[in-house]
Amino acid sequence: MPWPGTVTADSEPLLSREWLVTNGLGGYASGTIAGVITRGFHGYLIAALPSPLGRMMMLNDLEEQFILPDGKEVHVGGEERVGVPFRWHGADYLKEFRLDMGLPAWRYQIGGFVVEKSLMLPHGQNTVYINYRILDGDGTLKLSLRPSLNIRPHESPASSPITVPYSLVVFEDQYEVVAGQQIPALRLLFDGKCSGLTVARVRIQEIIYRIEESRGYAARGELWSPGYFHAEITRSRDATLIASTEPWETIRAMSPQEALTFEYDRRGRLLAEADPEAREGTPAELVLAADQFIIKPAGRLKDTARAQAAGDEVRTVIAGYHWFTDWGRDTMISLEGLTLTTGRGVEAAYILRTFAHYIRDGLIPNMFPEGQKDGLYHTADATLWFFHAIKRYLDLTGDRSILRLVLPKLLGIVDSHLSGTRFNIHVDPADGLLVQGAAGYQLTWMDAKVDDWVVTPRRGKAVEINALWYNALKLLEGWLIEEHREDGAPTVAKHAEQLRKSFNERFWNADRGYLFDVVEGEDGDEPSCRPNQLLAISLDHPILDESHWEAVLNVCKDKLLTPVGLRSLSPDSKDYKPKYDGDLRSRDAAYHQGTVWSWLIGPFVDAWLRVHPGDFQTARGFLEGFTAHLGEAGVGSISEVFDAETPYTPRGCVAQAWGVAEVLRCWVKTAHAVK
Repeated sequence: MPWPGTVTADSEPLLSREWLVTNGLGGYASGTIAGVITRGFHGYLIAALPSPLGRMMMLNDLEEQFILPDGKEVHVGGEERVGVPFRWHGADYLKEFRLDMGLPAWRYQIGGFVVEKSLMLPHGQNTVYINYRILDGDGTLKLSLRPSLNIRPHESPASSPITVPYSLVVFEDQYEVVAGQQIPALRLLFDGKCSGLTVARVRIQEIIYRIEESRGYAARGELWSPGYFHAEITRSRDATLIASTEPWETIRAMSPQEALTFEYDRRGRLLAEADPEAREGTPAELVLAADQFIIKPAGRLKDTARAQAAGDEVRTVIAGYHWFTDWGRDTMISLEGLTLTTGRGVEAAYILRTFAHYIRDGLIPNMFPEGQKDGLYHTADATLWFFHAIKRYLDLTGDRSILRLVLPKLLGIVDSHLSGTRFNIHVDPADGLLVQGAAGYQLTWMDAKVDDWVVTPRRGKAVEINALWYNALKLLEGWLIEEHREDGAPTVAKHAEQLRKSFNERFWNADRGYLFDVVEGEDGDEPSCRPNQLLAISLDHPILDESHWEAVLNVCKDKLLTPVGLRSLSPDSKDYKPKYDGDLRSRDAAYHQGTVWSWLIGPFVDAWLRVHPGDFQTARGFLEGFTAHLGEAGVGSISEVFDAETPYTPRGCVAQAWGVAEVLRCWVKTAHAVK
């Protein structure tokens, strides 16, 4: 992203475009290209710590100052404050922002010097390296960095006050900020010529977080700074600030250059091991983006011990940054794109075995709350996506050990659904259709809820739930036969056939030419045109009669398809909302009422190729809009949602696992289009 080095009316992208770097534990660093923190989630180090702490904001911001040989001071970075005229914090000096193998780098023209700032988190550590170097220019620049912080859970309000006095501990060139006994110290090390710390404690009051303000959240906060680091940089000597919650032995185990080299090598291997069709261009960017979501959860020590005893490692998937944890539904939908398309089959197996351990009453967890060890199970579809994920794993790896391990559990899942399990999830014996719904719960993927208001309850017999249930039964039937357990296969096949017959009798809406979204719901049959019906075509075992495929596909194309995914509701509906913005209640009212979801492009492409086999060229065309999107919002990644109408403004999480996964998977699937 080149920049002219001047502030104009078009400077807004410096604030609206964000960068993200993760550490494989769930921790991350993130901010705006301008260097202005606009979210409570923005910071240079958000550490993933063992429960009950969870992810903690450890280092919020850096105020950067360069002093030229003639004494001129240039400020880059800093906060937006109440009552202080807003500065663009270096926009007058910025020449370029780029991702280098997925890592952010800023290039500034400061006097006669070209200065580059870069940032990296080593994999598996709660550590950040922030490097400054001169690329061009003779002489010495003096660099001053003032770190500021408010140590708190990362999801807590930006307005959280600093209630515990911070203390600064100094030992030679090592510095520690301590905030009580329960939280690890923030350790700081400044590697550079003539480096040191000038102690000048200060509280920075009334900081404005403009995105939090626009979203209706508390948007005023405070930070504390111990002072400022200083060093000299030349073309032959750079400077690096290291911030970490790791032990000093770990921090000093590598030089900054060694740490960067190791991370570049790791990222190079990610590309080399990915599908050959994903090693350059847009899919290569998505391979690096996919890496951000696959984590070893730092807080689940029992899981780690159990997995290691079995010769495994724990892996899971962060659903989205900045605020999501790991969700069962998102993980299973994302598994193929994040792990199998990228050549990470071993980690796919870890993920499947991890979730298999958590099956309770025939359900896998919907989510794991921040800092907690146990999952919540309020979902009707995550468990059914589990069958789908296993199928994709078997097809792409040929490893049947997973199937043999989980087959008894899969039989237990089916039994629980047939007899009835939590949240009124049960099969109606009269027609074989799967029913779901309990007061106060949102059990499908359309799960918006504000206080006690479930926006789209969809209680009853939902279209995609029954498509997934049929797919699960047919997969299980086949696996039982393949594993020579034919005694159970006829019973499963009988349930599947009853389900298929009832589905086609009940869900086809002849008057409108597409499928009901819910039948026998609280208000009868729900005729809203939604993308959920695509799953009746797109899964391995489509439940819908082939005679209706093209009609359903065409209506979804005409009413729901956009360049960045599918609308969640047709504009024809009285409940349609064209924009996803405003406060929490306004946003959740629109979340599944028109808002575009990036992940839905996956089922659409699958359905398209089922109706139009071999038409890879057209299918690839449906993905092209995402290439331009990689340069906006979360740079290098794919947003969770978009407004439903042009210009399809990105909203929600700036980096969403299933959006990245499904676009990457479909990009590889449609590779024949460019052959």
